[in-house]
Amino acid sequence: MNTIKTNRVNQNIKVNGIKYRAYKVGELPNSFGYIYDEINESDGIKSWFNWKGLTYIKE
Repeated sequence: MNTIKTNRVNQNIKVNGIKYRAYKVGELPNSFGYIYDEINESDGIKSWFNWKGLTYIKE
């Protein structure tokens, strides 16, 4: 059974011991949504989920 614990102050959650940070649409990091940037040779964020109007990314 999955357990979800929420932090009411900053809306971060913990699902089965893994911490996720909450972002609003306008506050997403620049590395969100791409897999690999060949120019800067950096990895992007390619896994996230939406819940209750916020986007959660693993810390």
